[in-house]
Amino acid sequence: MRMVDLIQKKRDGLSLTKEEIDFIIEGYTKGSIPDYQLSALAMAIYFQGLTSEETANLTMAMVESGDQIDLSSIEGIKVDKHSTGGVGDTTTLVLAPLVAACGVPVAKMSGRGLGHTGGTIDKLESFKGFHVEIDNEEFIRLVNKNKLAVIGQSGNLTPADKKLYALRDVTATVDNIPLIASSIMSKKIAAGADAIVLDVKTGLGAFMKSEEDAILLAKEMVEIGKNVGRNTVAIISDMNQPLGVAIGNALEVREAIDTLKGKGPKDLEELCLTLGSHMVYLAGKAESIEAALAMLKEKIENGEALQKLAIFVEEQGGDPNQVLQPELLPQAPYQVQVVSPKAGYVHSIQAGELGVLAMILGAGRETKEAQIDLSVGIELLKKIGDPVQEGEALAILHMNVPEHPAVYQRLLDAIAIGATEPSVPPLVYKEITPYY
Repeated sequence: MRMVDLIQKKRDGLSLTKEEIDFIIEGYTKGSIPDYQLSALAMAIYFQGLTSEETANLTMAMVESGDQIDLSSIEGIKVDKHSTGGVGDTTTLVLAPLVAACGVPVAKMSGRGLGHTGGTIDKLESFKGFHVEIDNEEFIRLVNKNKLAVIGQSGNLTPADKKLYALRDVTATVDNIPLIASSIMSKKIAAGADAIVLDVKTGLGAFMKSEEDAILLAKEMVEIGKNVGRNTVAIISDMNQPLGVAIGNALEVREAIDTLKGKGPKDLEELCLTLGSHMVYLAGKAESIEAALAMLKEKIENGEALQKLAIFVEEQGGDPNQVLQPELLPQAPYQVQVVSPKAGYVHSIQAGELGVLAMILGAGRETKEAQIDLSVGIELLKKIGDPVQEGEALAILHMNVPEHPAVYQRLLDAIAIGATEPSVPPLVYKEITPYY
């Protein structure tokens, strides 16, 4: 088998067999197939596409290129959740204890963030003493005991995907739906999930700007799940503005605590209930989506979801008092209100720009080595469609310096105020649920 023949085959629009895809991925991972040949293949795929069978085979070849997490000793159906990324996306911090309170085992493998805020681990480290440095045996024990634990990502999970993504990033082949879908799904499958719920973002603050592209990506990932034996559901949700009101690590943790009390932002609560109901249903803990939704609401109302968070934090070395008294979480020394220069309605909020500003304040990393300030960030006081008076606060900057004029002005520029009341984008556009 020669790589040049396989490049030509895909260039001419023909399908690659499983054996051919396995040969390519194994050779590229081990270094016997050079970057320039994989670059040529990636460009051929970009223009010719992949069939659903090819995409599934590529996904599994990347899964098999490195470590696979064995969660078989954890009782029950393990359901993982993945978001394609957004600004102020606090769903994992809410969902993990919420669905665990319903008896769904949440064995979460998370990483640190690179970008506007930290990753799930960074956010959880807002709890004093919290750590993810536990071995696999302890990880599994905690999930069986409490239905919830978080561990750091394995360094050798889907190495083929890491190499291929880095190559696509510098060869203008990132923006290809089969390649994006196989990249996302390979990591979820390698992490040991039995079923997967996907939160596919669309809008100005998302990777998929149009609803049509988001639906295509979601359908591709659901099809991969079907072809490799993983029940997979996708929710298309809005990212034309930040989700919830908090952008920043401790701020997002506090927002998650409020949501688990039933006092959080309505959009964050609604999305968590939507995603969570599918997780609970796929785990076999409810007979219908409606029953799962009722169960989730009950766990919030009776306090079990919040208690589950406190137990989880304590079991992994954190201070559970900070769950019950969130004012004990890290707080920035300076809070500065950003006020509107005129009256009207909020027409748009540039979510991506707010993410950049949060990173400038210190909430995220520009490089992997950068240190995060857990206390800083942005708290929105207005969302799209809200009325605002001249001089009324639009947001609060949580900062470690008394003033930051450039960030203040850029935040003002990122929030458009108009004279007429605008239409508000829906939170959930579509649910792709082929199994029920």
